[in-house]
Amino acid sequence: MRLPPLLLGLFLGLSAQARSSTSDSEHAGHMAHGDSLAHTDPAAHGGHSQTEVRSLRDIPLMRRGSGTSWQPDLFPPAMIHGQVGNWGLMFQGLLFGGYDVQGGPRGARALEALGWAMLMAEREWSSGQLVLSLMLSPDPLTAGANGGYPLLLQTGESYRGEPLRDRQHPHDLFMELAASYTHYFSDTWGLMLYVAPAGEPALGPVAFPHRVSARFDPLAVLGHHWQDSTHISFGVATVGLVTPLAKLEVSAFNGREPDENRYDLDPRAPDSFSVRLSANPTTRVSAQVSYGYLASPEALEPEVSANRFTASATYHAPVGARGFWATTAVFGRNLESGEPPTNSALLESSVDLDGHHAVFGRVEYVRKTGHDLVLPEALEHQTFDVGALALGYVYQFAPWGPVKAGLGARGAVNLVPESLVPFFGSRTPVGGMVYVRLAPIMPNTR
Repeated sequence: MRLPPLLLGLFLGLSAQARSSTSDSEHAGHMAHGDSLAHTDPAAHGGHSQTEVRSLRDIPLMRRGSGTSWQPDLFPPAMIHGQVGNWGLMFQGLLFGGYDVQGGPRGARALEALGWAMLMAEREWSSGQLVLSLMLSPDPLTAGANGGYPLLLQTGESYRGEPLRDRQHPHDLFMELAASYTHYFSDTWGLMLYVAPAGEPALGPVAFPHRVSARFDPLAVLGHHWQDSTHISFGVATVGLVTPLAKLEVSAFNGREPDENRYDLDPRAPDSFSVRLSANPTTRVSAQVSYGYLASPEALEPEVSANRFTASATYHAPVGARGFWATTAVFGRNLESGEPPTNSALLESSVDLDGHHAVFGRVEYVRKTGHDLVLPEALEHQTFDVGALALGYVYQFAPWGPVKAGLGARGAVNLVPESLVPFFGSRTPVGGMVYVRLAPIMPNTR
């Protein structure tokens, strides 16, 4: 496969910049055995890691988002870590529980609990780094009724042999079961290999459940199946060239969406591929562009394949002594067999003002077909511009050990064209959720 010249040129340019910023021997012997988490500890920098990355050995483990995707190195203290011999252990997770109400004729209401928990084990040698990942979700047990939780205008996957509409499907129990190894040929470039029976190919931004910009929002993005829906793929192999500033990856993976049994693995021979260029030019910024070919992603339409293009950028910054601001912009485009191309756009942001008060918002636009929205057959091949504006607030209590609890509320105004009013009851159907949020924090931070 030939890499697009623009991606290759950008990667080589960033590689040269990284090489000129430090000599190959500048950081030799930087990490001793037993110190593998020293460069991942935000507490050493006032709660936020702000160390400039000049060597592959300096890349913080928290740069990794979901799968092998990158997020900014500046990261809030939201994990628990420890050391067992030469292995560094890290635990992350989020859990939301509350009452979800979506209005209008196609809406519903339900008590739901959503979330994920991840354990990573990392071992560092002078020649490279090994990372093992296990991520689980309670969604099949807590949000599996009727195929998922209510969410107006959401589409994708199926339940009892019928396509889902106005519901977000639950995530599978096994969200990730993966191993990755990065070999350091020098301080400025290396080769990464990622293998996952359940994992994420190099396609799209950090998946929405794991983005800091979405960490206070319990509900999914409407453009999920245009942007990051491959974050649970059952069979992934990725190889990447890595520098301190950039990474160029190619993946082979199983393009089929998970089936309706959310408790098992769904292995298939790799039939899809993707390529992604990621860059972290500063500790506060991360960006990516990617392309993927997804063979037969939907079980109900095995003859339909898709080409997907995504681009995204994320910005992180501290706010005062204890706060944190994160913003992500995403563009996604799908071209499916026999259908016109459809686009999506997202801008989301969260601001933790002081460790107690947090506000968040999301603006979305997606062009969906009548088939996506499960409209009558006469409208199946028409396209419709839909969107949503969501705002929310969370009050976070003082930490209880390494865990912080919060009470939150989220409201959304959805936007549909006049032609869809007969189905949704209004051009602006609304939805909302009140919830409790639980998350780990770095011990000894407040």
